[in-house]
Amino acid sequence: MMLENLKIGILGGGQLGAMLLRYAIDFGLNVSVLDKDSDAPCARHTGQFCIGDPMNYDAVVGFGKGLDIITIEKEAVNTQALKYLEGTGVKVYPSPEIIEIIQDKYVQKQFLIGNGIRVVQGILVNGRQDLAQYVDKFPACLKKCRNGYDGKGVMIINTEADINEAFDEPCVLEELVEIKHELSVIVSRNENGDVECYDPVLMVFNKERMILDFQMCPANIDIEVAIAACNQAIKTAEALKLVGILAVEMFVATNGIIYVNELAPRPHNSGHHTIEANVTSQFEQQMRLVLQLPMGSTKLLKPSVMINVLEPAAYRKSAIRDALKTTLSTDDVHLHWYGKKSGMPGRKMGHITITETTIENALAKAVMIRHLLKIENEGK
Repeated sequence: MMLENLKIGILGGGQLGAMLLRYAIDFGLNVSVLDKDSDAPCARHTGQFCIGDPMNYDAVVGFGKGLDIITIEKEAVNTQALKYLEGTGVKVYPSPEIIEIIQDKYVQKQFLIGNGIRVVQGILVNGRQDLAQYVDKFPACLKKCRNGYDGKGVMIINTEADINEAFDEPCVLEELVEIKHELSVIVSRNENGDVECYDPVLMVFNKERMILDFQMCPANIDIEVAIAACNQAIKTAEALKLVGILAVEMFVATNGIIYVNELAPRPHNSGHHTIEANVTSQFEQQMRLVLQLPMGSTKLLKPSVMINVLEPAAYRKSAIRDALKTTLSTDDVHLHWYGKKSGMPGRKMGHITITETTIENALAKAVMIRHLLKIENEGK
């Protein structure tokens, strides 16, 4: 079947979906998007934007009828509807079974353990009352089993006094690990079982918001650590029988042990640099794999640093605009603005990727840009 005759659906209309659409256009595809927000970033980029909740069974089934392929840009989707659509002949990537594993952090952790992949030890707790019996485990990290993203749904429990402020729903209570590095590896796998990894990226998080602040690629780690991280990503993709791409976030402990932290079977914030820095971006790779086209090269062309741009407080908006204009006067700086309506401070509104001949040069520009954004923020 010719590509232009295929009918593709994306569940979720956020910035990841919008960036997928860029490569769908390159392939001449007919793409529909389902999202409950009429102002979602994808809405302005396709004439087939459908209003509906990807978590609603009827909405997903109605959307999927008549499509050839469905993929996702977020995990909050109705997997029962996707299983029904698979039964009617619609191809779904990643599979509904993979999505179900990823949707629940405790299920995800148990899956990884069952496949011999090292994770930080965690205990399932059903709410605040359960936490009282684990006071001896504090301090610890508490993560919601479901619906946590961009740092939401993660908190540190230091003492018994923190229990009253804890999430009162099913969560995983994880022991705290002394972390040396936080890494992410984007791995891609096709239907034949061929697997390729992108270079590991080193991630630096905003400790207040628990959200990715910036990342660098290649990561400043020993080659042995990079190889071990890629091996863990490959092992995970093979265990899932993945078709598509998978972000594997990891901790490297101070004792050198690598722990797989979380998985995302779709394009991921930690792979944004691949648009400018690699032969094949993570978004193009996802489209290639769901279309059963040859896998693209994951080769790194240039060192890069990627910076998230977060929503500022209202009184800082004009200053941020001025700072971004100044930033764009710098060579090898690439701005991606998502077109979201203004929201709560801390929401991801865009990202900046700096490509350079050396990682040191990229970092120097990143420090300058971060300083500029910070000064502009504080100045008004």
